[in-house]
Formats: sequence, structure tokens, C-alpha cells
Amino acid sequence: MLSDRVGDTLSRPLNAVVRACARVSPDVLTIVGLALNGVACAFFAMAGGQDYVNPRLLAIGGVVAMVASVFDMLDGRVARLRGRGTKFGAYLDSTMDRYSDMVLYMGLMILYARLDKTGLMVLVWFAAFGSFMTSYARARAESLIPNCTVGLLERPERIVLLIFGALANRMVAVLWVIAILSNITALQRVIYTYVELKRGWGPRDDEPGEPRP
Repeated sequence: MLSDRVGDTLSRPLNAVVRACARVSPDVLTIVGLALNGVACAFFAMAGGQDYVNPRLLAIGGVVAMVASVFDMLDGRVARLRGRGTKFGAYLDSTMDRYSDMVLYMGLMILYARLDKTGLMVLVWFAAFGSFMTSYARARAESLIPNCTVGLLERPERIVLLIFGALANRMVAVLWVIAILSNITALQRVIYTYVELKRGWGPRDDEPGEPRP
């Protein structure tokens, strides 16, 4: 995947930053990443005005989102380096990732609202909806089967695309890609889970399946 290639390229400088941040709590790094995405959201929102998108403000938002993504990569690595990885830390990281995603999409929603572009607001909604469902489909599936990582577009790829869209002022094209591929990914995971359950996987003995409403 694209995220694997990016990770390999940045591995050496990232490891140096990890060592420099070794004394910082991984949970603090997680929260800082969320806060930075909030700043990126503000720049995305301010980029809309006077009937056009301000590419400079959009690009600044992209740079801030890029820095936030570095913190997102740091927290888990620092936790492993310190030997202090916890279940709650992993849970917090995953939860804050969802907040970070929605915060970025909120910034884009406000941007297009200020431009009175209802169609683009709907496009942002579909991209956000697909992003959420991709993550939910995996989390729910993995309560039933060992793993469910199939699909075309996971979170790292989505973040890279959003950053590229902001820096290159090609956000609409990027949103179309995310809206289509993320929803396809969610559907892939539904189908994969169905097939795996048909093959004989099922809930663990101590975790019976949820009753249907």
C-alpha cells in the first residue's frame, strides 16, 4: 500500500524523532495530534470566502495536517520504545483518529458552506461517511473474525490524499476518490466478513453475537 511505501521512506528520520520524544507520554502525543488537526480544520474553513478557495490557506491547512500525521505515527512508536504500550493507549489512539478524521472533514464542509456549494458539501459528507464506515466495518468484523484488513483505501491513504489535495489545491478530485474508494472498501469488508463467517468463523464462546433488534 501507499502508506507502507511512505512509512519505509520516512523510517530513519522518524526513528530519530521517536528517540527525541521518548520522554513524552504517548497519550500526550495522541492528543497533540488531534489538536493540530483542529488547527488544520480552522485553516480549511478559512480558505473559503469571496466566491473562491484561497489556495494559500488551504495549503497551510495541509501542512498542519501533515505535522499532525507525524504525531499520529509517533505515539505508538514511542509507546513501544518505552515498553509502555497499553490497551487503553491503543484504544485512545484509535478513538482520537476518528475524531481527527471528522474534524478535517468538518473544516472542508465549512469551506464549501461558505462558498454556498451544496453539491460539494454533500461530496464531503459521502467522503466522511465512507471513512467512518471503513473503520467501523473493520472494528465490528474483528469482533467476529480474527482480522479484516481487506480493502482499497485505509486511513493512512486517506490522510495522504487529503494532504495532497490541500497542497496541490485539488481537494475536489481527492474527495471524489475518497468518497468512492472508501465506500467500496467498507463494502469489501462486509462481503469479506460474510464469506469468512460462512467458512466457519464465529463469535468466541465468551462473546456471543449481538442479538438482532
